[in-house]
Amino acid sequence: MTATEAAEHDSTAKSLIAPDLVGTEPQPAPGATPPQAPPLVARAAAELVGTAALVVVVVGSGIQATELTKDVGLQLLANSTATVFGLGVLILLLGPVSGAHFNPAVTLAEWWTARRGGPGVTSREAAVYVPTQIVGAIAGAILADAMFGEPLVKWSTHDRSAGHLLLGEVVATAGLILLIFGLARTDRLRFAPVAVASYIGAAYWFTSSTSFANPAVTIGRAFTDTFAGIAPGSVAGFIGMQLVGAVVGLALVALIFLPGRTTAE
Repeated sequence: MTATEAAEHDSTAKSLIAPDLVGTEPQPAPGATPPQAPPLVARAAAELVGTAALVVVVVGSGIQATELTKDVGLQLLANSTATVFGLGVLILLLGPVSGAHFNPAVTLAEWWTARRGGPGVTSREAAVYVPTQIVGAIAGAILADAMFGEPLVKWSTHDRSAGHLLLGEVVATAGLILLIFGLARTDRLRFAPVAVASYIGAAYWFTSSTSFANPAVTIGRAFTDTFAGIAPGSVAGFIGMQLVGAVVGLALVALIFLPGRTTAE
């Protein structure tokens, strides 16, 4: 058998064993930062579009739910279900581009992790991501209002300043950070679309605040006086507690996912 024949035989064997792997390169896991990241402008665009689309889903489904039923429980069920599916699709689609943060709390947590020597975003990337996410969230709220014939910008009157709601935001954000960085520590970020979307859907129901867990989305939701809105006077408190939750989440990651010791040690 010649060298050429041997190579052809080897290629044929591989195609028979695993035909879906022949001629393909490993792909980055959804929700993970790609090993060779696209240009920053592309990543910023992904964060802008992704955050805007997320807010469109949250606000738009809330408006639709209130038009279809007066039962608050059914309204929340419709709102949370739409958010689960929408968020999962967005992470799956845009995760390989920007990491699909759509959330300043996640971006800042990654920035802090990178400062400590782990993987994450640089200061320059964080400085681009966070404003882009905020602009996207505001644009998403305005677009959702426009689709349903609501005033394009009308400050929400939905007060959410009670202490138990603020505690709910700490819990919601801490759990989200623990989930995302726990998946990263255990090399399971490929499950991020399902895991993160499922967590947010569950947190709609088990937290008193219905789990905003996102400073950019919180700001965007202040621009709409609909089911998903939050009064501007409540925004600062929510964002403050979300940042506290992010710190708690990172502390839990450090505590729970300690690196294992080697046999020699």
